[in-house]
Amino acid sequence: MAVLNFTSREFRSQQAHVFELADQGEKVIIRRSKKQAYTLVPVSDDDFTITPELQARIDKARAEIKAGECITVRGKEELNAYLTSL
Repeated sequence: MAVLNFTSREFRSQQAHVFELADQGEKVIIRRSKKQAYTLVPVSDDDFTITPELQARIDKARAEIKAGECITVRGKEELNAYLTSL
């Protein structure tokens, strides 16, 4: 699958078409300048919803952290040491 590149001007003039391409699963990049680019990705309401299952996982993780059942690293050196130990 090719990556489709559009300038911001092309995007503005072909907005409906570019949105349709993204909806069809095409990889769309919109270039604003030589240094700035954006990816156009469709999202659904599910992407912003915390499901009961996800909330349960969040609650469990918070309880584990509160109980000290986690690894805490402070600073770059501790992080590197921990990652090296894996």
